[in-house]
Amino acid sequence: MAGDTGMAGKVALLLWAQTLGLAGAQTTQLLVEPPWLPAVLWERVTLTCQGSGTAGATTWYRDGQRWGQQGRDHVTVTESGTYRCARPGSGFSPPVTASDDWLVLQVPARALLEGDTVTLRCRGWWNNAVTRVSFYHEGKELRVLRDGTELSLLPLQLKHSGRYSCKGRVEYRGWKESAPVTVTVQVPVANATITPGPPAHRVRAGDPVSLRCSVQVGSAPVTFTWLHNGQEVAWGPLLELGNVSVGHSGTYQCVATNQLGQDGHRVFQALSPVLALEVTPGSSWLTAVAVNVGRTLLFLLLLLAVIGGCHWWHRRGG
Repeated sequence: MAGDTGMAGKVALLLWAQTLGLAGAQTTQLLVEPPWLPAVLWERVTLTCQGSGTAGATTWYRDGQRWGQQGRDHVTVTESGTYRCARPGSGFSPPVTASDDWLVLQVPARALLEGDTVTLRCRGWWNNAVTRVSFYHEGKELRVLRDGTELSLLPLQLKHSGRYSCKGRVEYRGWKESAPVTVTVQVPVANATITPGPPAHRVRAGDPVSLRCSVQVGSAPVTFTWLHNGQEVAWGPLLELGNVSVGHSGTYQCVATNQLGQDGHRVFQALSPVLALEVTPGSSWLTAVAVNVGRTLLFLLLLLAVIGGCHWWHRRGG
């Protein structure tokens, strides 16, 4: 039996490419006000850069080139183009486009979640009236409106993801077509489960054991946190216990998290069922892994094992 009495030094972390890394890792976010994408220049457009690092250490980019507004976290946009910002420690933000076109199709600048109601609006330059508006999804006509310039998608489903555009007659300007915008429907993380490896129900003392956490649904990026007896011990989808010993006994759970939306403030978590690992000293075999059982069921299983052991001891004359 290995002499290890705890987790220290025995936990190896393997991170999938889709994970953010350690829990709490931040990415740079670029917020836009008014909260519509693309932004339109006939409104006062303010961009705010958020991320880790020292305040005032923001670098701005327009159309891929460094932009003159450096060091400020808030800027006002007066020219069309694609804007990004960067913060030391959290990298580049997603891009935000500012448009001055004759016709612009806008989507809300927030997380578009499955089940939500989302409105797309087709707008004429400087709010000129638009009539006979047609909406298109992946080049196929969805709807033609004699009156009105908005299209509602409800309830939002994964099939609604894709590129949208609109056509219409802009007052004094004639027929115009908008540039396409992309709608991405995101899914909160759900149904986290733990899979032990090797999958056998018994392992020899000193054998390596690994636990893998996965989710049934959830838009990337997804991060994973491991709990041992309720305490955080590791991060990443794979937990390597190394050569198992008494110190590895206890309950294990994983918490899957995804942060959705332009500001990353819509946080969703899924807690896996409990996995119990009981390591008995002095045996060449270890009582292995009771996967995805509740505490009540686990207690009953242990109680049956004790009763069965007592019955066997009585029959042997003990």
